[in-house]
Amino acid sequence: MKNRLIAFAILAAAFTGSLSATDPAITVRELREHLEYLASDELQGRYPGTEGDRKTTAYIAENLADAGLRLLGKDGLQTFEVVTEIQPGPGNALNWQSNDFRIAEDFMPFPFSANGSVKAPVVFGGYGFDFDTDSLSWHDFDGLDARGKWVLILRSSPESQAANSPYINHATDRGKALKAFDRGAAGVIFVSGREADDRDVLVSLKERTASIRIPVIHVKRSLADRWLSGSGKTVLDLESGLNERKGPVSVPPLGILEASVDLQFKRTGTSNVAAVLEGSHPELKEEYVVVGAHHDHLGLGGPGSGSRRPDTTAVHPGADDNASGVAGIIELAEKLAALKPARSILFLAFGAEEMGTVGSRHFTENPLVDLGKVSLMVNLDMIGRLPPDSILQIGGTGTSPTHDAFLDQLNKPRRFQIKTFPEGFGPSDHASFYAKDVPVLFLSTGAHPDYHTPEDVAADIRFEGMRSVLEFTADLVMAAADGEKFVFQDAGPKVRMSSLSRTGGITFGLMPDVTYSGADGMPVQFVNPGRPAFHAGIRKGDAITAVDGKPVGNVYDYMSRLRELKQGQSVVVTVRREDSTMDLLLQL
Repeated sequence: MKNRLIAFAILAAAFTGSLSATDPAITVRELREHLEYLASDELQGRYPGTEGDRKTTAYIAENLADAGLRLLGKDGLQTFEVVTEIQPGPGNALNWQSNDFRIAEDFMPFPFSANGSVKAPVVFGGYGFDFDTDSLSWHDFDGLDARGKWVLILRSSPESQAANSPYINHATDRGKALKAFDRGAAGVIFVSGREADDRDVLVSLKERTASIRIPVIHVKRSLADRWLSGSGKTVLDLESGLNERKGPVSVPPLGILEASVDLQFKRTGTSNVAAVLEGSHPELKEEYVVVGAHHDHLGLGGPGSGSRRPDTTAVHPGADDNASGVAGIIELAEKLAALKPARSILFLAFGAEEMGTVGSRHFTENPLVDLGKVSLMVNLDMIGRLPPDSILQIGGTGTSPTHDAFLDQLNKPRRFQIKTFPEGFGPSDHASFYAKDVPVLFLSTGAHPDYHTPEDVAADIRFEGMRSVLEFTADLVMAAADGEKFVFQDAGPKVRMSSLSRTGGITFGLMPDVTYSGADGMPVQFVNPGRPAFHAGIRKGDAITAVDGKPVGNVYDYMSRLRELKQGQSVVVTVRREDSTMDLLLQL
């Protein structure tokens, strides 16, 4: 049956007749109409939780319903919340020797700080290092009583500008704060020397990240120098001494500091859009092909937005990323509704992809259909800039053993130069489905210099090329809907760990839940067969709560713990499985 359907798709692709206004065929005119609205100033960059976001989801739902699809959820929407902003609350305070200091001028909480108040002595913890490697050893906490105290730590490291610096895996602010927490610190104070920031700019709250368990603040050098005045040293003096010694520098206790952190998280609602085209076969209609594209973008840009012009506040239209994909699924819905596929086709427009595939992860954790009955997930992300040599990038080709032959057959009447990537994981929403053992295919015409800038505009979309990509996609989806169900196979790790942090090459061979923002253990989404976690007995669904006896609350803690380990080391990993806790021995 599959060969017959592919032949049908090929014949359909050859049709080039004129179209009426109501013709379900994919047309440049309709693609332009959809895309120009989605990338218009009216939608203000489609940032999650904004009026532009709500107009976007309403527009998509209305068009999918007009195509004859049945809307799922409430009026086609599956709502969820995202953290869009971290704001300082009224309870932030810092008092030293009866002097009050000002937030944003003298100090600033870190975005990963816990809320709370601490009144305690301040001790100097150097760079906050505590590690041994084959060639290097540095222990700032040896001989330092940090328990119940504030620990003042220099940011960055010696040789911070060197790409091969031996300190790079030990120099993150979060990792240093965790070291201090391990030593019993009640709170951490960071200060920037020249290596970290010669201008001495306080950290911002733009980065959305999970908190650790103690307050963490950043202070200006001038304030830290006041605390250090009794020692006869300044921050820059201590930085020079640490860099020369390549080891700890002793400073007497600095006095009593009282400080409070009050961070308030602004949450807002956004939505996935979901609609189903019911299949025509009495049995196969209970199975699905998913066609998805994310509808959100970067709003007005700015620091922490993901914009490649973070110093520019302007509408980021996201014409290619990803108004092109959304316009594509609307047109595909119209076309495929007229073809009456055997399997049902589920059309999904995901929210908050730019925040870390949050919408697609929400869907796969709270699916509106049985994911075990999904034969294939097809993801469209940036399909509007087909290059002159017609290179079409397709990822996920290794997630089913028949994908390569399937694509080769479909492309025979086409002129695409298909560039394939076997990995199932990728920087878009198909990764969420791959994590659930669903075969995926990720179609894109590739990145370009306007990516994540205000210059990604509708005027630069190559509509004829976009139409040809969608005609190919329509053939692909119809063949998948009417043919044999695809068999899933693993195609590489289910997360790209290097996207989170450098870990010196140490991995357990598992996929963490990168969206979990709590502090109660890191959920494991997948364990790669044959890797250390697999041999240790860690399972999908476990939550890692400690590594080598040191607590793990979320993926950020986990990555910091990995940086402390060495190849060949045996380490005890504590996991929570349902209602029990167990220690598992893992060999790196």
